[in-house]
Amino acid sequence: MEQKKLLIITYYFPPAGGPGVQRWLKFVKYLPEFDVQPIVYVPENPTYPIVDEGLVSEISDKVIVLKNKIWEPYQLASIFSKNKTKKISSGIFPQKKKQTFLDKIFLWVRGNLFIPDARVFWVKPSVSYLEKYIQENNIDTIVTSGPPHSLHLIGLELQQKLKVKWFADFRDPWTTIGYHKALRLSSYAEKKHKNLEHKVLNSADEIIVTSKTTKTEFEAITNKPITVITNGYDVETVEKQTLDTKFTLAHIGSFLSDRNPPFLWEVLVELLKEVPEFKTHLEIKLIGAVSQEVLDAIQEHQLNDYLNLVGYVSHKEAVAHQRKSQVLLLIEINSEDTKSIIPGKLFEYMVSNRPIIAIGPQGSDFADIVTQTNTGVFFDYSEKAKLKSVILDFFNQFLEGKLQSHGIGLQQYSRKNLTKQLAQLIKG
Repeated sequence: MEQKKLLIITYYFPPAGGPGVQRWLKFVKYLPEFDVQPIVYVPENPTYPIVDEGLVSEISDKVIVLKNKIWEPYQLASIFSKNKTKKISSGIFPQKKKQTFLDKIFLWVRGNLFIPDARVFWVKPSVSYLEKYIQENNIDTIVTSGPPHSLHLIGLELQQKLKVKWFADFRDPWTTIGYHKALRLSSYAEKKHKNLEHKVLNSADEIIVTSKTTKTEFEAITNKPITVITNGYDVETVEKQTLDTKFTLAHIGSFLSDRNPPFLWEVLVELLKEVPEFKTHLEIKLIGAVSQEVLDAIQEHQLNDYLNLVGYVSHKEAVAHQRKSQVLLLIEINSEDTKSIIPGKLFEYMVSNRPIIAIGPQGSDFADIVTQTNTGVFFDYSEKAKLKSVILDFFNQFLEGKLQSHGIGLQQYSRKNLTKQLAQLIKG
C-alpha cells in the first residue's frame, strides 16, 4: 500500500527544547508505522527560547524535513534586552504590578503590532514555498500546529489556493490562554485576534485539540468536527535511577509567575515547624526556567535553605529527574482560562512510578486524568488542609521506604496509541 503523504507545518521542532516540541516529534516518529509519510516544514533560522540539541537524534530517519528562512522581530528586540525577549517569547511575563516601563513596551508591541504573534512574517514566504512543493509532490493533506497561531494562517491560505484538506492542531487555546490577557491588547487588537480565531476555526476541515474543555470552547465558535487527541508519554531509554535520598518535591518545566502557589509554601513552613524530621529531609527541587516571583515567594517563606535550583536540563536529564525524585509537582495557574491546559509533562510523570501532587483550578481537565489513572492527588487552590495531610502521608511513606505510585490504564496515553488515532483521523 502506498503511504499517504502528510505535510506538517510546525514552528517547534528539534533542536527546539521544551514541551512544545514533543507532540509532533513523537507523532512523526510513529506515523510511518500507520502508512503515513510525514513531511515536516520548519523555520531554518528560528529564535527558540530553549534549545535541546539532544532531541535532534530523536528525529525519525523516515521523515522529510523542509526548512525555509523566517524573520522574527524577536531577533531585533533582543538588541535592546536579550533576557526580556527570551522570557516573553517563552511565555514568561512579569506580574502586572512588577512590570517595568520596558516590560510594558515589550508586551504592548508583542500584542498589538504582531497579530496573532511574532511569527506572522513567516506566513507569506511559507505559502509561496509550500504552494510549489505541494503541487510538485501531489500532497493533499496538511496539518498546522499552533501556537504560534500564525502557522494556522499558512494553512488557511494554502487551503484557499490549493483545496488541500487542512487539519488545524491546537496544542493550546488561542484567545482564552492565560497569557493572552497579559499582552496589553487594544480593543482593535483583541477584535482582530478573535476574528482570526473565528476564521481559522470555521475554515479548517477538521480541528484537533488536546483537552475536552478546549473542544467545548471551540464548539461555541464553529460547527467543524473537533477531535481530542491529548499529549502522551513515550518509551524512554533512561538508565534505572536511584531514588533521591532527600524527600524531594520536584517541579520540572517552566515555573511561571502566575503558577506560584502560596498555600504550598505555607504548608511546607507549617510541616517544618510541626514535624522535626521534615527539616532533615525536605528538598524543593526546581528544574527548568523559574520566574523571579516564585523565587521571591520561596525566600519570603524562608525556604531558601531547602531549595535546589537545578535550572534547565536536556529532556533526557529531565526524565531521569522525574524517575528519581520522591514526589512530582504539577502546578497550573488558578484561573478559569487554564482549566483546559493539560501540561505535556503530566504523561511523562504518570509513567515515572513517582506520586504526583497536582495543583490547579477546580474542574481542571488534568484532574480527571490524575485521578482516573491513580497516579497522584489533585488539589484546587482552596484545599490547603488536604494538601498538608497528603504531603505528610507521602513523607511518612518516604521514611518507611514505601513511597511510589500505582498507575492504572496508562497505555491509552502512549504516543504510539495516540499516533494511531491521528493516522485514522488523517486517512479518514
